[in-house]
Amino acid sequence: MGRTAVLMLLLLVAATDAQVFSVPLDANSTFSWTVNYATETVSVEVHSPATHKDLWVAVGFSDYGELEGADLCVLWRDWRGRTHFQDTWVAKDGRLSVDSQQDCLGFRHVQKHDVIKFTFTRRFDTCDPQQQDYILEEGTTHIVWARGRGPLFRLEGLDVPETAQSHGFQRAQLLKNLAPSSPHPPDTWHHDVTNSDVHVPDDDTTYWCRVHRLPAALRTKHHVVQYEATITPGNEALVHHIEVFHCEAPPHEDVPAYEGPCEGPERPRATRVCKRVLAAWAMGALPFSYPEEAGLPIGGLDFNPYVMLEVHYNNPERRADWVDSSGVRLYITPTLRLFDGGVMELGLEYTDKMSIPPKQPAFVLSGYCITECTAVAVPTEGILIFGSQLHTHLTGIRVFTRHIRDGRELPELNRDNHYSPHFQEIRPLKRQVRLLPGDALITTCWYKTTDRDNITLGGFAISDEMCVNYIHYYPKIDLEVCKSSISSESLQSYFRFLHEWEGQSTGPELGISDNYKAVQWSPMRAHVLQELYHETPLSMQCNQSTGERFPGYWENMPITPVLFPLPPQPRDCSKQH
Repeated sequence: MGRTAVLMLLLLVAATDAQVFSVPLDANSTFSWTVNYATETVSVEVHSPATHKDLWVAVGFSDYGELEGADLCVLWRDWRGRTHFQDTWVAKDGRLSVDSQQDCLGFRHVQKHDVIKFTFTRRFDTCDPQQQDYILEEGTTHIVWARGRGPLFRLEGLDVPETAQSHGFQRAQLLKNLAPSSPHPPDTWHHDVTNSDVHVPDDDTTYWCRVHRLPAALRTKHHVVQYEATITPGNEALVHHIEVFHCEAPPHEDVPAYEGPCEGPERPRATRVCKRVLAAWAMGALPFSYPEEAGLPIGGLDFNPYVMLEVHYNNPERRADWVDSSGVRLYITPTLRLFDGGVMELGLEYTDKMSIPPKQPAFVLSGYCITECTAVAVPTEGILIFGSQLHTHLTGIRVFTRHIRDGRELPELNRDNHYSPHFQEIRPLKRQVRLLPGDALITTCWYKTTDRDNITLGGFAISDEMCVNYIHYYPKIDLEVCKSSISSESLQSYFRFLHEWEGQSTGPELGISDNYKAVQWSPMRAHVLQELYHETPLSMQCNQSTGERFPGYWENMPITPVLFPLPPQPRDCSKQH
């Protein structure tokens, strides 16, 4: 049986030439998988501790990592020592219900010493008529796991939170882009931007920053053609995600050295200019490669040589013995490719005009890159978008960008229905998207503020909110920011309405933030604000790389009409029954 289980995954990989991906579930468990788009299946292999022969192990999926409502495949042993594997779901009371349609397929297992390994296959969409199964889709998947002692008489009714010795969740993008990366020029070299023996604090979450000076070789312009994470061996479960920011200062200006907590009081204010994303990695992410025609420009006489590394450490066990030197490896070539790659910001302007009322289970904001902006900023032949990084702060739960041409909606640029602000990676698109002059892009973010007692302001602080899609494209053009906010006139009219008709303490003598904070929020007032955001004219940032707007008048611009929206994607269950 053991040899069969090991061979199953090896044969699968050999037969399909599949890439194997892996994430740690905790310090002792791993979840590995392959993707088969032809059969629309994911094949999974789990390694889990098994210090006792009688145990149960559950692995599955839920919307945001919660056990309630989770779709779980459970390995368990009964009182006669027989091993079972069943498809289940967790009810609101935490108890398991065995699904009448078993969709945890092709089960194999082996136990050797104190580790149990098992494999199974799962369809993207099981078409379960009871609708208890999670649909695997693009974007972030929350992998839920639990394990406990046995033996069990039966699985039905097992109280998972009560009986699990340990449980948790991990985030990953399961449906990876499997396209091969372009070859590197022969003169490519690499440079590591890493931490150096950081003694990670024994806190649950730490963001650690380090300012880094790039090597002298980059005094001339080069191209970054790929980057990837370099993780200290043994720390795979600790390092959650990593970003490298360029310090947007004059080329000859020194940025002060700093190494410590990113929000630490000792961090010099001068390092706040280190905010333009060069590279980003999240747990489970592949190396990010540029198309063969393009590279990310780095270095040169007008390029400040400082970058800042930010590493998010996830330490739920609050261990004090972690030492880490992880970071990002940049693959760099002096042989410049045909095009410079660029990064453009879509979504909402960083302003308190776009704010979110408290106690909202799902509040929706949209930021627009309108037809009028791309018409004057995008060349006739257009640009090709090949990567996307969706971004909010702590209350974001869903993000997507729609693509509009002449009033007709084209396929979406990117979507993450189970977005987490704690899992942000630059994802290569499975198809390059050509943006033409006159096209519009609408970036929509959903927020959940049920645990907040007052307004969440739009802005830069981590307690504020953002809605951004950083798109990676080529050839680089002068349009760097294409974002919107509600027009100031419309917002002032809303505050005036609240004062005159509802007796709220708002008024023209208050600033925007103070007006928002003065409102006693009710579901109706939040609903009216939501409608206002979606219907009133826009203030546009159609900005060049210098920060100046493109010529034109960008206030009170109309919202982009979508005359022919995309129909909902139909589910195809014909193959399965």
